[in-house]
Amino acid sequence: MPRQSYVIYCDESAEKGRYYSHFYGGALLEEKRRDAVNEILNEEKERNNLFGELKWTKITENYEEKYINFINRFFDLIEKDLIKIRIMFTQNMYNPKGLTEHQIDNQYFLLYYQLIKHSFGLRYCNPEALDDVNVRIYLDDIPDTAQKFSDFKDYLHTLCHFPVFKRANVMILREDITDVKSHEHVIMQGLDLILGSMQFRLNDMHKVVPQGQRVRGKRTRSKERVFKCISRRIRGIYPGFNIGISTGTPNGETDRWHQSYRHWLFIPSDHEVDRTRTKRGGK
Repeated sequence: MPRQSYVIYCDESAEKGRYYSHFYGGALLEEKRRDAVNEILNEEKERNNLFGELKWTKITENYEEKYINFINRFFDLIEKDLIKIRIMFTQNMYNPKGLTEHQIDNQYFLLYYQLIKHSFGLRYCNPEALDDVNVRIYLDDIPDTAQKFSDFKDYLHTLCHFPVFKRANVMILREDITDVKSHEHVIMQGLDLILGSMQFRLNDMHKVVPQGQRVRGKRTRSKERVFKCISRRIRGIYPGFNIGISTGTPNGETDRWHQSYRHWLFIPSDHEVDRTRTKRGGK
């Protein structure tokens, strides 16, 4: 039996945005704390009469305060490092070059692979390497073929054989990689809210005015206020946090594991820069 076991819930949002795309997120916690964390979050949902699935797309003026209450409770757990959150995204100005047909067809899974391999700093989670560390992966309702998902599980499992993972005794067993329904997992719902808020703000969706109208819609304004709550809580952990860039590692690479909240702007190693696809360039 492993000395330590972790669970990572994964979600993704918005295939293509105006300025930023491919938003992927992960929420990691110790498996032994999962029931207690679920209980806290489900109690907060019940307290606010939120009986359905929480999703960024469902935020309205009537539910705004209830969602903010839930988000504040979710960030209480992040501040206590009971949940670690990682958000990964791409910026459209960095245009990948030389992608193979395989890479294009499997982009969804390849980006998830990068998220899990790098964003949590799992290689630093077990510095003494005295016992095995087991990591279970739950992905939100895979929108692809069963064969591609099977291939992905084979591919992700190979991380165990990477030298940095072997040295840390980090194990990701194939049978511990599965897809789930987000409406059954409240932690995944909290992740969806953060992920959706970042896609909303980085792509300037808070500025959208409906065609034929003079002012923004009520739902847009409600979502902006919910985003501001999320932003305020992040900056309560890391003052001056910039949501559009990769989070730094002032204490060294082990920050990738130790920090409770991080962003990662994923830039392809082989790319060309198109500044017309930035907020300034697009004006």
